[in-house]
Amino acid sequence: MDILVLVARFLFSMIFLFSGLGHFTQTEQMAQFAATKKVPAPKLGVIVTGIMLVIGGLSVLLGAYVEIGALLIVVFLVPTSFLMHNFWTVKDPMMKQNDMIMFMKNMALTGAAILIWYLYKVVPNVPLSIN
Repeated sequence: MDILVLVARFLFSMIFLFSGLGHFTQTEQMAQFAATKKVPAPKLGVIVTGIMLVIGGLSVLLGAYVEIGALLIVVFLVPTSFLMHNFWTVKDPMMKQNDMIMFMKNMALTGAAILIWYLYKVVPNVPLSIN
């Protein structure tokens, strides 16, 4: 069963690691999009959330400080979902559907991150943890 936990952590963390790296390789484009969503200090927001994603993804992947990493992911996902994927305000049907899909995906990932936090914080002896 230990290998299943490792595989699950790997699969879960990849979206955050790649997305976080994207925050640094596409900072200007992401900041411009964030500005259209009225995010205050969009460039700083992109950089800070990129750091959160990379640290959160690495901590879950490596099994080090998993509780902190999972909480960083939750703290990223919840406001991002409501600010960037507010489908209930979108008029264009295609954009609305896309934002709804992204919002629901983020809510599912939030649930998974909360579950990871719970397992590592509350359940004793979760396998493959180095802390």
